[in-house]
Amino acid sequence: MLSISFDWRRAAGVVLAAGAVALSSFVQQAHAADVVIGVIQPLSGPNAQFGIGSLRGIELAADSINAAGGIKSLGGAKIKLVTADVPTPNTAAATTQRLISENGVSAVVGAFVSSTTLAASEVTERAGIPLVTFAFADQITGRGYKYVFQVSPKGTVFGKAQFDYATDIAKAAGEKVEKIAILYEDTAYGTAQAKGLREAAKTAGVEIVMDEAYPLGITDVSPLVNKLKASGAQMAFPVSYLNDGLLIIRALRQQHIDIPVIGGAAGYIIPDFKKGLGEYAEGVLSVAAASGDLIPDVAAEYKKKYGTFITHEALIHAAALDSVVQAIEKAKSSDPDKIRDALASLDYCAGFAQGVPGGCVKFDSTGLNTSSFPVFVQWRGDEPVTVYPPKAAKQKPVWRGKPVQ
Repeated sequence: MLSISFDWRRAAGVVLAAGAVALSSFVQQAHAADVVIGVIQPLSGPNAQFGIGSLRGIELAADSINAAGGIKSLGGAKIKLVTADVPTPNTAAATTQRLISENGVSAVVGAFVSSTTLAASEVTERAGIPLVTFAFADQITGRGYKYVFQVSPKGTVFGKAQFDYATDIAKAAGEKVEKIAILYEDTAYGTAQAKGLREAAKTAGVEIVMDEAYPLGITDVSPLVNKLKASGAQMAFPVSYLNDGLLIIRALRQQHIDIPVIGGAAGYIIPDFKKGLGEYAEGVLSVAAASGDLIPDVAAEYKKKYGTFITHEALIHAAALDSVVQAIEKAKSSDPDKIRDALASLDYCAGFAQGVPGGCVKFDSTGLNTSSFPVFVQWRGDEPVTVYPPKAAKQKPVWRGKPVQ
């Protein structure tokens, strides 16, 4: 009888131990379930270059984080990206709604285009899903939304920097700027940045002799260039995506108009800019949200994987995804509301955030990253380098062919 009683206790112990192991395994599996992050980008259409670059940055960050053990507070859960193509702002709302409803996403990252982001953010806000974006337009974090977070500075800040940095460099080179021209596409991005340019010029007492909006996708820039030529402007500030920028600069140089052209980011700082302009690209300055020489290890990894330099949209989107992951780590949850609250109090100065000028991601009450600031990059050979402001510069700027000390 004693032996029988002992056997039953032993058997019960084995069952309990097995149950505990099974329960532990179940908990680990539950904790290690994939965390689904939605990605919306223009992967086709006129802005596909930017969408593809943005997606590459997001994928680079996801691969790096997953390879390093995933989301540790969730038992090593991996990031699973679900991507949707939004080629135009008109498709953004329906596509974002479908992405959310069909995939159970914890957050959304994107989109490069400000107008697209504005439309998509209305959907994510209603759904209570955090949206972390690179897009510039002031309205993105100017509407009182609680679930929208902007890693880059606002468009008006970019416009002000575009003007201030250029005139600072000109002054250091011994040139006084009294007249400028502003050319911008009539989108949310172009309008916001032009406003910043306009306000900065007014503050500095510089005359704007041309202030011209044009439609996205313009095919004939002759009227713009002729007006610019007749304006007497000492420098031009175009705010445009790739094709518009190529047309404008090529037309200027072919007409031997050699005034400095200060790009408004977007189309002025991607590999296709150099491919499209060749020697005309050399020395072109542009404002930017980030630059690969600020985080050389990541830049080298990107170049090894994709065969080209890392663009500012790739870097900022990598930082955007990393910010979402840090919020998940902080919240210890994949619940969108908890992630939103963690993002609102995030103060992150490591990982991919180090590629953002300022080196950190810290959102204010509107969702804007207060640590970031624009930089100036200049084309030198096959890629742009950071030349201004001095606290971020890796090389000295060149003005009209001469280095500025």
